[in-house]
Amino acid sequence: MKFFRFLFVCLLLNLFLTGFDAFGQSKVASVDMRKLFNGYYKTKLAEDLLDKDKALDRKNLKEMADQITAAQADYQHLLDQANDQAISDDSRQKIKQSAADKAQQINDSKAAFDKFQREVESTLEDKTQRMTGNLVSEIQQAVSDKAKLGGYSLVVNSSSSEVVVYASPDIDITASVLSELNAGAPEVVPGADSTASATSANTNASNTNAVNHP
Repeated sequence: MKFFRFLFVCLLLNLFLTGFDAFGQSKVASVDMRKLFNGYYKTKLAEDLLDKDKALDRKNLKEMADQITAAQADYQHLLDQANDQAISDDSRQKIKQSAADKAQQINDSKAAFDKFQREVESTLEDKTQRMTGNLVSEIQQAVSDKAKLGGYSLVVNSSSSEVVVYASPDIDITASVLSELNAGAPEVVPGADSTASATSANTNASNTNAVNHP
């Protein structure tokens, strides 16, 4: 099934390109969406926010787990006391009741822990999907703007092996799109390569000088 779907997409792409070539209107470019996504400064910012959320969730889960461990130790201590024959029967009965209450508390805490863990995982997944969707939309818009400005009839994703078999470097516009995406990036981006940032800054400066001094 996947092979036939792949073949169908390739045939459509071939017909599309052939149709444009027949009228002499085709101007095709390729772009690596994976590189754009990974190189976009907002991706680094989003990943930093997600990492901070993960760290806070791990901290909260650890605190809950530590409380359960402490309660289990208290429960065991109560059991030991309840079996101490040196204590009166009345006292042992009271201790047994305390142990039963502690056991219920532990069960409730475990249920709360499991529920919170599921909520954390669900919230993180939703937030990740939402951030990814927003970033991809911004990148697609930047590619669309670049394609319209450059007069391209078609832009193919060179990082998608299901559609693109070969894309010449001569038609690749990844670098120019990424440069525009990162034009408004702050000087310091969490997780970004400082060397790459410096290179990007120098490139932008050179481009500015070239525009101001033809």
